[in-house]
Amino acid sequence: MEIAAKPLRLTTADANFEHDFAQRLHWSADTDAAIEQRVADILVDVQQRGDAAVLEYTARFDTLQADTMAALELTQAELKAAFESLPAVQRAALESAAKRVRSYHEAQKKANGESWSYRDEDGTLLGQKVTPLDRVGIYVPGGKAAYPSSVLMNAIPAHVAGVPEIIMVVPTPKGEKNPLVLAAAYVAGVTRAFTVGGAQAVAALAYGTATIPKVDKITGPGNAYVASAKKRVFGLVGIDMIAGPSEILVLADGSTPADWVAMDLFSQAEHDELAQSILLCPDAAYIDAVQAAIDRLLPEMPRAAIIAKSLNDRGALILTRDMDEACAISNRIAPEHLEVSSNDPHRWEPALKHAGAIFLGAYTSESLGDYCAGPNHVLPTSGTARFSSPLGVYDFQKRSSLIEVSAQGAQVLGQIASVLAHGEGLQGHARAAEMRLK
Repeated sequence: MEIAAKPLRLTTADANFEHDFAQRLHWSADTDAAIEQRVADILVDVQQRGDAAVLEYTARFDTLQADTMAALELTQAELKAAFESLPAVQRAALESAAKRVRSYHEAQKKANGESWSYRDEDGTLLGQKVTPLDRVGIYVPGGKAAYPSSVLMNAIPAHVAGVPEIIMVVPTPKGEKNPLVLAAAYVAGVTRAFTVGGAQAVAALAYGTATIPKVDKITGPGNAYVASAKKRVFGLVGIDMIAGPSEILVLADGSTPADWVAMDLFSQAEHDELAQSILLCPDAAYIDAVQAAIDRLLPEMPRAAIIAKSLNDRGALILTRDMDEACAISNRIAPEHLEVSSNDPHRWEPALKHAGAIFLGAYTSESLGDYCAGPNHVLPTSGTARFSSPLGVYDFQKRSSLIEVSAQGAQVLGQIASVLAHGEGLQGHARAAEMRLK
């Protein structure tokens, strides 16, 4: 039987584009826990009914009745009025505290992951101590395919961060061990490794067993069972992210050979049937050329059936008005992998705000980033690049605040803390500060 791939063709100028575009992007993971299902039902209800659902749940759970959402919105005028209604001493204390918090976090922003400190004029020391986690667990897939690259991408940043113990778990179906995966563990500095997988491996890392030590954080991709298990143990241990299907978005101006772009779309589609490959381009003739390349190249691919289903169910070739619109749509998608396949990629890069990784220029295939370019290939998916970052050294470090208040500084800070603590009704806090006042 002939296998064909016909990604959905969309045009941004069409009246139904927004609806069809949203339908193509939609993806959600199944949940089975009662609480998770209840939350899922609420999310869907709010997504479908909007304000009416929000008002209903606010009334039910918060016993706060309102006829419109406007009644639930705090305006800037109300916020300002609340501030101005405070006694002068509380206003001053609040402003002083805000200034100090802002100064501290501005210094933190410039710290680049290193420990740092500074002293105020009164001798008070403030800073941040950055230390590695004690023990981490990395999950390496080992079912349908083996991924030595995942070993490198998870273990090496942990090693660089200074984590003394790196515990690897990898399923080996029917006992078949992939030597490349094991070699990667050696090269990357894995401390201990176990041939277990699935939810049970995540549980062992999270809770600890007589054999597998309890870790502080679990990273690495897996199937739906692994993702669900990581989600459930989060809080007891840290996790990197709940990863969805792999994604690639190609912004093309028509200057890159169509075969290259078609193969780049294949590179994600071959992961699994739920992977998503999208092309945004203002040149209709070029989109036709990419489709022709897909038709010609697909039969050559060993995973042609998976690629075809992925492209047919979740792929899209989208004609945009221009490259500016393509960039705007890309920011809405916030893709895991974003290729800027253009003669002048640096022209468009400043407009691209949300992506796990940005690949600039025709020669920068996403696959190079997967294996050897250097940056991490563990990236946020499903639009989470709007607020998440690639896996990195910082994921294997934690930060402790450093505070050493001088006798002189306690005279200033003590008064501020006293005012705010009394305002919150916490007299013990207030007195602890007041006792240090001269």
